[in-house]
Amino acid sequence: MTTALLIIDVQQGLCEGEGRAFESDEVIARINRVAAQVRGVGWPVVFIQHESSAGYLEHGSAGWQLAHGLLAEAGDLRVRKTTPDTFQGTDLDALLKARGVDKLIVCGMHTEF
Repeated sequence: MTTALLIIDVQQGLCEGEGRAFESDEVIARINRVAAQVRGVGWPVVFIQHESSAGYLEHGSAGWQLAHGLLAEAGDLRVRKTTPDTFQGTDLDALLKARGVDKLIVCGMHTEF
């Protein structure tokens, strides 16, 4: 049995400007602490990034990048998504099953979506 940490939509475009998530710097610090603990026991850390074809979350744009201060490591996994649903139209389910993941820790920005 394995647990994975899903870090959803913690992207620069959601951490700045008018749409800045509440206490985003503090949230990022907490996510970094949890991610370090998860990596420490050998569980996967998965960064999920929302993208659009235009606008502030356009793939590859500055706003699409992981948020400043969010610590990602080479062994961490990445999933791209184009809908509010992290599983719809992504390979996340297959990625988790391939690693024997049966429990999730979920965190992120703008969870009201």
